[in-house]
Order: sequence, then structure tokens, then C-alpha cells
Amino acid sequence: MKSISLLLVMLIMSCSSYKNNSETNKETAAMNESKTMLAEGYLAGTIVTSEKEGDCPYKIEVNGADGKYFLDPTNLEADFQKDGQKIWFKFTGLRMMNRCENASPISLNEIQKRAE
Repeated sequence: MKSISLLLVMLIMSCSSYKNNSETNKETAAMNESKTMLAEGYLAGTIVTSEKEGDCPYKIEVNGADGKYFLDPTNLEADFQKDGQKIWFKFTGLRMMNRCENASPISLNEIQKRAE
């Protein structure tokens, strides 16, 4: 009876350890990707959709040092027009009137899906 109990405890502990290692590896990979992309000049953002009248249909939400802000990409490709899509991007600010109230117009230079 003792040997069966001991075997069960060892089996449960080994499974739990594997999950922790797997999760740690994913977190480490995400942190490495983040460091690399930030070093290359990319910003992290999330696509936000809106159907409100007078609002941009697609905006990029960015969490900056002073809080979150929104950008209005004028050239967002259809592949990225999904609410909640996490992205890495580089942009150029545009000197034009805002198309919507709370987002500054930009032109995307580079964009990639972000794994998080």
C-alpha cells in the first residue's frame, strides 16, 4: 500500500514539473522576442475595432510610459484587421487632420503578428 501511494505521489509531481518547465520556456521565448523587437525599433500594439459613428474602424492601442494611446493606421492590411490581434509595428506620423477623435493618423512602415 505504501509503495502504491509513493508511486502516485511521484507520478503527480513529475507531471506538474513538466508543465512548469513548458510554461517557463514559453515565457522565456516571449521575453526574448520582446527584447529583440524593441531593440530593432518596433512598438508593441493591439488592434482595436470600432463600429461607432465618427470613430476609426481600426486603431492600434499602445501602452506607453504615460498610459495607453491610440494610433490610426491609414494603410492597415486586411490580414491584420482583427480585433485583439497583437502586433509589432514601425510607423511614420502623418501631418494630416485626424480621421477620428482619439487616434493620431500614421502610416505603417512594417508590421508583424506578435505571439503572446
